[in-house]
Parts: sequence; C-alpha cells; structure tokens
Amino acid sequence: MTFPEYLQSRRDLLLAQTLEHATIVLTSIALATVIGVLLAVATYRSPRARGIVTAIAAAILTIPSFALLGLLITPLGLGYVPAMVALTLYALLPIIRNTVVGLTEIDPALTEAARGIGMGRLRSLATVEIPLAWPVILAGIRVSTQMTMGIAAIAAYVGGPGLGNQIFSGLANLGGVNSLNQALVGTVGVVVLAVVVDLALGLLGVLTRTGRPRRSAGYVRPRPLRRASTAATVATSSPTPGGP
Repeated sequence: MTFPEYLQSRRDLLLAQTLEHATIVLTSIALATVIGVLLAVATYRSPRARGIVTAIAAAILTIPSFALLGLLITPLGLGYVPAMVALTLYALLPIIRNTVVGLTEIDPALTEAARGIGMGRLRSLATVEIPLAWPVILAGIRVSTQMTMGIAAIAAYVGGPGLGNQIFSGLANLGGVNSLNQALVGTVGVVVLAVVVDLALGLLGVLTRTGRPRRSAGYVRPRPLRRASTAATVATSSPTPGGP
C-alpha cells in the first residue's frame, strides 16, 4: 500500500489522532502558561527566588522524557493524565524565563507612573506590566509549544493519545505491512501540526500586540523633546554674533 493510499484508508483515524495530539499539547501549554506566569510574577523582583524557580524548571527539562513518563506511571497510571503532567512540566522553563525577562525589562518609570495615578499592585500587573511583557511571554509560549509537540509523540509510551501511536506502531512492526507508512505519517503529522500551531500563535501575537506605544501624529518620543529643549537652552544662553 502506497503512502497516499494509506492516508486515504486511515483518514478518520488520523484526523482523530491529530485532534487528540493538538488537544493534549494545547491543554498542557495552557496549564504551563498559567503556572509559569504566576511563578514568574511571584519571584521576578527577587533575584534569589527567581533563580531557584528557574533552576528547578531547568532541572525538570533535563530529565529524559522516557524516564519522566516512566516515573509518572506509578502515581498516575497509564493514559492521558501522566502524558499531560509530563508535557506541562517540560513546557514551564521557556515560559518562566521569558516572563521574568519581559517583566524585568519594563521601564520602572512606567510602573511608578501607574502607582502615581492610584493603581494597586495587581491592577498595575494586569493593565501595565503583563501587556508590555506579552510579546516576550508569547515567544516563550511558542518555544514551549514546539518543544512539547514532539514530546507528546513519545507520550504514546504510557498510553497517551495522539500521533505518537502511529510512530510506535510502525516501529514495533518494522519490516511489516504498512510499518513505514505508520511511522512516516506520524512523523509528518507532528511536523505539520507544529507548523500550523506556530503560525496560529504568531497571528495571535500580531492581533494582541497592544502593549507597545504606536507611532502617530500625536505621539512624540521623550528623547527628542529633551534634546530639543536642551538645544533651545543652549541657543538662548549662547552670545549672539556681534554681541559684547
């Protein structure tokens, strides 16, 4: 059976597995985003605290995926839950790091201005700091999504859903009928799904990029104003030609 014939004959199954793969990845990324942003917000002002949180997330990322999935079998069993927990843990590091970077690079004058007009800590975070840091946070989410898209295929090892089942079935029956087609369709499906989701997140970034000030006729940058006022002061204090 050729590859196109295999796609046609297994169309319904492949569509269902693709949907399952996308669902578990996006669910894990949503959980990791909530957890990672909360941890970053709670620790970014303290270098020691954010160092500890980042180090723990980095240590989790160094654990081989087969080992972590195997360790989760005992407390969580087989199936959807251990796969989702593993993917969420793996997705934390880029989101935490990017959130910390985005928040620490905000101009302190902006947060001071927010406090000056009566904003509390939570309101300042929700309306000023998080929107300004959003492009950097989204970049971390995109990295985590691409990373977990591939790891989700390995989650079939513990009975997880998705296209990894095609890959493992093909490798288990290597040399048999349709074994190459199974491995190939699973691999290509993961790559195509990763590209589609990344493009969707990129579009989301374009549609939600509201934190940065836009150039318009009524917007004037602070630096040129200061330079212009300095130049005016120098011109006023300088002796005029022909003067005493």
